[in-house]
Amino acid sequence: VQDAASSQDPRSGGDEGSRQRWKEEICRIVGEIQAPLSPLLLRLCHWLLPKLLTRLFLSVQLHCGQLEMVLRAARTPEVPLVFLCSHQSQVDGPLLSFILLSQGIGLPRVTVGAWPSPSLRSLLQRLGGIFLPSGMAQTLSDQDEGLPGAVLDAYIQEVLQSRQPLILFLEEPPASLQLADPARCWLLRVLRALQDGAVPDVLVVPVGIAYDVAP
Repeated sequence: VQDAASSQDPRSGGDEGSRQRWKEEICRIVGEIQAPLSPLLLRLCHWLLPKLLTRLFLSVQLHCGQLEMVLRAARTPEVPLVFLCSHQSQVDGPLLSFILLSQGIGLPRVTVGAWPSPSLRSLLQRLGGIFLPSGMAQTLSDQDEGLPGAVLDAYIQEVLQSRQPLILFLEEPPASLQLADPARCWLLRVLRALQDGAVPDVLVVPVGIAYDVAP
């Protein structure tokens, strides 16, 4: 992150005013990616979600054998879990988050696509949602990532090193059976964390989600 900041303004010379400006810009980018978790909202959401699910669906079915394999994988020391998921509806994120938390795997960080409402974005961030910084979803060239890309790299490394489960949605609903541009950005961060040695390995868990009728 320091290298990216200095390369954007090489004439600053590292003076105090310049360092303060870059610190404020980095904090702004981190604020676009995530917000502090709200224990009150998390408890409220996980109390309401089962009630919502029983109204939307007749049942939610999990493969118990596969779930047991995930629970065993979660006990692997020093290796984080990365869930690569199909994406059928906007309910997928809260549903998977609820399942993992209720099974004792932990509260995951869930990548979220574009949401037009700032208030909804803020709510999802408080519940563990993470977003690409401004413009990153449209940037596929490494040369154009600049400071936002460096901050995002560092953020994902911190998430993986702390062994927080990470949920990446590969598609944008309705599913188009092709890798979405935001998913490419997130996957690149995980790959870089491995290449840079931030984590020794990751356990990749493929997740399929299907609905009789997508909500």
